[in-house]
Formats: sequence, structure tokens, C-alpha cells
Amino acid sequence: MRTGKDGPGTLRMTRFALSLARQADARGTLVAAGLQVLGAASALGAVLATKLALQGLLGGDPGLRGDLLVGLILLAVTTAMSGSLGAIQQQHQRLLGERVSQLMWRRLLATCVAVPLATWNSTNFMDRLDRVRANALARPVMVMTSIFQMAGASLGVVTLTALLFTLEPLLVPILLGAGLPAVVMSRIASRAEFNFAQETNARSRRRLYLKQLLTGRGYAAEIRAFEAGPHLAGVHAADDKSFEDALRGQVFLRQLLGLVGVIFSALGLSAALVVIVLLVDADRMTLSEAGAAAIATRLLGAQLSTVFGSIGSLIESAPFMDDMRSFLDQEPARPATGSRRELIDELKVENVSFAYDHRSRPALDGVSISVRPHSIVALVGENGCGKTTLAKLVAGLYEPDSGRITWDGEVLPAPDLRAGVTVLFQDFVRYQFTARRNITIAQPGRANESHAVVAAARKADIDGVLAGLPQGYDTPIGLELADGTDLSGGQWQRLALARAIYRDSPVVVLDEPTAAMDPRAEFELFKDMRGMLEGRAALLISHRYSSVRLADRIYVLDQGRVIEEGSHDELIRAGGRYAELYALQAAAYLR
Repeated sequence: MRTGKDGPGTLRMTRFALSLARQADARGTLVAAGLQVLGAASALGAVLATKLALQGLLGGDPGLRGDLLVGLILLAVTTAMSGSLGAIQQQHQRLLGERVSQLMWRRLLATCVAVPLATWNSTNFMDRLDRVRANALARPVMVMTSIFQMAGASLGVVTLTALLFTLEPLLVPILLGAGLPAVVMSRIASRAEFNFAQETNARSRRRLYLKQLLTGRGYAAEIRAFEAGPHLAGVHAADDKSFEDALRGQVFLRQLLGLVGVIFSALGLSAALVVIVLLVDADRMTLSEAGAAAIATRLLGAQLSTVFGSIGSLIESAPFMDDMRSFLDQEPARPATGSRRELIDELKVENVSFAYDHRSRPALDGVSISVRPHSIVALVGENGCGKTTLAKLVAGLYEPDSGRITWDGEVLPAPDLRAGVTVLFQDFVRYQFTARRNITIAQPGRANESHAVVAAARKADIDGVLAGLPQGYDTPIGLELADGTDLSGGQWQRLALARAIYRDSPVVVLDEPTAAMDPRAEFELFKDMRGMLEGRAALLISHRYSSVRLADRIYVLDQGRVIEEGSHDELIRAGGRYAELYALQAAAYLR
């Protein structure tokens, strides 16, 4: 059993699960506990009813005697109570389990939303996230159910043990001792199950990825174009076979451990029943006492089996719950949104360096740029030079390893920097929502201003398309969640541009904003870039050098460094890298 600073892992996990249940549904948790108490009472009542009925039946007087009548009535009541309680408990725990599961998902989603963007570049983080999703989210419900079952069964064990002790003390240690091997087996199974989950996690992630490739709408065309479907299906089948081989060994181990526990439990019950027969034969028990003892032994064996089974479930769940707790503890204690400020003087990047964890060479090395209000600044350079990384730093999505980013001379907290900068990425999200929500999601806290939505769509030149949809701006866009209307690549990009315009921030970062547009649409967009931005500053990233000519200042990046800067005309006259790349691109259009 794992240990920690606040005690054994199982006890810590039990407190954690009960805390979750109270947070999810305090009243439902109390009701579940009460149902367990009633269940234990019905078991005790059944034993007492059996004893009374047997006393009345074996008393020797003819007719329906009082003990027999009371015993039969009590037996009928307790049997009916036991049967109805089982159904009620099952459905009540189903509802309570759903509420606990929802609470866990909310906490997991809050963690995923709050962790820094750079964390998502970590393979270790993704492995842990997948492990939590696959193995731990169902565990709180399992643990909660096990706790309630163990509590109810433990109460039944106490009462039945007391009753059995009055009938024959020798039976108690026999039954208790028979259940102990189950706890040992559960402890072994716990570590084996967690190790199995860790060892197969990477393989499970790849199987899931292959399933998404082969069943996703967005991948269907290319997979068919390359005739890659059979090959990918074969890779998936090989991974299935590898996982099944590992699972077979794990299943065999669990079956073996379970069988050992069941054998000891059966041996204990058999030994107790043999002892009862011997005691009756030795006249140390009456037949009514023997009958009651046999029923109590059987019920006590069942309750002990539930107790030890629940303990085993708790032991097995402990490492998964600890893993989940440590994952959820990653959630930073910081505000989700920052305070927006106007840009008065400049947004300045000063000697900033940044490296991704898995790369030896820094993505940015001593970069300095300046963005002034109402200006358009362009970043150009070949693929992999650090343009998008710099954009994410400017937007407060990454924090620099060294150097600083200032807003009017002040280093802002990352949430405040994010509040002042809007980013439109080249790989923007195609939200499967209505057209209106696709735009307003850029600023969820803003009042629903229809005129602002329409204005943003007009500036992005997508208003005519959206207004002409079957339900206008309230038409579902995309085909994943509803029978909506899909858009072309260029129309999706304009919708994303409208989203960026709708978010009222002083600085806008546009990462390849016309990548999916045709030349005419691109020309129309850049023709009135300043009018579209309405005086906001822009940081423009583009591979099309004809598009960045309008910029007030252009920074040329190469291998994470700024190697040139100036206006288009200045850079052409300098005859450096920018002039070379511009000439190459222009020559391609003149052929």
C-alpha cells in the first residue's frame, strides 16, 4: 500500500473520494449511507426471523404458535426490505455516481484549461492525461460505491458477528480468517493493474489515434487519395494484437488471484458449517440455534466477502486515484482572464529567448521587436525560424526563458497580456457551433451584441455568406454535431478572422490569415487591412511577401534570431535576406 505524508494511500484516497461525493451531492451521500444501514438491519432481521420461526416450528405444540407467526411475518418483511433496498440502492448510486463523475470531469477540464500552453508540448503530460482519462475518471465512482458497500457490509458484519458470538464464538475466527487472503491478493492485484496501465498507455494512445484517423471526416479524403487505409488498418490490427497479448497475461494473473481468494472464502464457510453440524451432534446447539447459526454464517460470509472485496477495490484504485490527484494539483492558482489595457506607447519584446523542452536548439535566441499603436508589424522568414513561437510569446501564451515583454514599459502578468492581444492562428479551430457562436466565442463574457457580430463579419467579408444561410447567423456550421452547413476553407478562415475582429483588443496577431484564400480574396483583404483593424496594432505573419509590403516595419527571422528589420523599401535597398526571398517569390509569379 502506498504511503504519503498524510497516511496510507488507501486511507487518503478514501477521504478524497468521500469528499468528492459530498461536494457532488451531500444529501445524496447521506441517503446512500442510510440505505446501507437499512440493508444491514434487514440482514440481521432475517437471522432473528429465522430463529423465531424455527423455535416455533420445532417447539412441539400443534398449531400456529406465536413465535412461528412472528418469525414468518418478520422474515417476509425483511426479505421484502432486502430485495427492494437492492434496487433502490443500485439506482440511487447510479445517480450519485453520475454526479461524482461530472464533478471529476469539471475538475479535469478546469486543469486542462488552466495549465500553461507549453505544458501541452510535454509527452509526459499527454501520457498522464490519457492515463487519467482512461483509468482514473471512473475510479471515484467505483471507490465511492466500494466505500458505501464496505460501510453497510461492515455494519452487517458487526451485528451478525455479535449474534453469532452469542450462538457459538468458535465460528467467528474461522470466517474472519478465511477472508484475509483476499486482502493480500487484492494488494498484489492493485500494483499489477497500475503497472499494466502504465506499460500499455503509449500503445493505447496510438490505437486511439489510428481509430481517429480511420473514422474521422477530416482525414477521409487524403487517406483514400494515398490508398493508405489498408496499411493504417493493418497497423491498428497489429497494435490490437500486441495489446491483447499483454492483456491476456494480466487477465490470467487477476483470475488466479481472484480464484485464490474465493477458495479460501469457500473453505472458511465450509469449515464453519461443518463445525455447526458437529456442535448439533454434540448437543451443544439446538436445531433452532443451528438453523439461525447456519443462516448467520452464510450471511456473515457474504458480508465479509463484500467487505474484503470492497477493501480490494479500494486498494486497487489507490494508485490510480493518487495519480489523478497529483494531475489535478497541476491547476495553477491564477485568474482565468486578465484585465484589458489600452496600448499607449508600445508593446516591446526585449532580448527574449525561448526553448522547447524536447529541443536542444532554442526556438528564439535574443529576439527584440517593437509594436506601436495603430501600426502593422510583419514577421517573415523561412519555415521553422520562430515566427509562430514569437507570436505566442507576444500573446502571453508562452513565457520567455529570458528577456522580457513589456506593455507601455511594464511587464504584465500573462493573463493581462492575453487580454490585450488577440491571435488568429493558421491552424485555427473550426468550432462545430452556430455561426454566431463561432464569432462570439472570442469574448464569451461580452454582452451579446448582434450589431457587433455583424460588424465583425462585414469587416472579414463573410457577412453575405452567413446572412444567406438557412437560419442566418444561427445556422449550425460544420457537420460533426448537427446537420448544419459546411463552409469552404477560405470561408472558414474569414469566419475565424471575424472572430479575431470581434474580440476587442488593442493588438491583433495574424498568423497566415489568408493561407486558405484565393489570390483575389487575399488582395481584397490586404487592400484595406488598416480599415479592417480600425486602428488596432497588428503583428502579421505571412510567407507571401507581396502581402507584407503594407507593413510599417518588417522583421526578418532566421534560426530564432532577427537578422534584418526595416520597411519594405529599406530592406529591398539593403539587398539582404529579405530582398533575396522577395526576388525569388516575385520571379516565381513572373514565369
